[in-house]
Amino acid sequence: MKNILLVEDEENIQHAIKLNLELENYHVVAVNDGKKAVDAFRERKFDLIVLDIMLPEMDGYMVCENVRLHDQDIPILFLSAKNTPSERVEGLKKGGDDYLTKPFDLEELLLRIKKLIETRDKIKLTERAAPKIVYFGNNWINFDSHQAKGVDGLIDLTKKETLLLKLLIENKNAVVSREHILKVVWDYNVIPNTRTVDNFMLSLRKYFETDAKNPVFLQSSRGIGYKFVDQVEVPA
Repeated sequence: MKNILLVEDEENIQHAIKLNLELENYHVVAVNDGKKAVDAFRERKFDLIVLDIMLPEMDGYMVCENVRLHDQDIPILFLSAKNTPSERVEGLKKGGDDYLTKPFDLEELLLRIKKLIETRDKIKLTERAAPKIVYFGNNWINFDSHQAKGVDGLIDLTKKETLLLKLLIENKNAVVSREHILKVVWDYNVIPNTRTVDNFMLSLRKYFETDAKNPVFLQSSRGIGYKFVDQVEVPA
């Protein structure tokens, strides 16, 4: 039986989707806000996520970013009343695999879910178990093992260091605010002292920058946050 995480804050819609999915022999865990979605994702294994965008606590885009830091493969289907081309593009940029607008046809939703799960199952059967390694400059990082090579040789990164670097690399050349980093990497809803991020960035610069005071890869945007700048390479 396939497990689906349903994230929808409109009670009537959530109930209707959950009922129809269960009639199709899916096991469904339904939650009504973004924070609960992240918690549920961390607690168990799912085969697909149906994700609304406009949610309490944490919006669907941020939930998707959080999920993608930990799992690049799980299919995510955005379900939203936002139906402009820019919103669809944003959903796909954040890591979504499909996007269905409200109001929607339940039969179409069920078909899209079935196709996404079937596609993922086929990929699982054929893909190589290759480590997810990214190269930049003379450095590299293995996101699976949390190991890296920096200016002074091999490093064992902490989980938070790995997630922070991964978030910046996935948003290459774009400034990511300290507040956004804390929400996605640390799951903070109430933002504490943003020096937490600054201290982690100091460590990462020492690992990967030849001159930590004049960084090339891990640059800062005064008063806003940080960005990763480089042409990263991922081996085929």
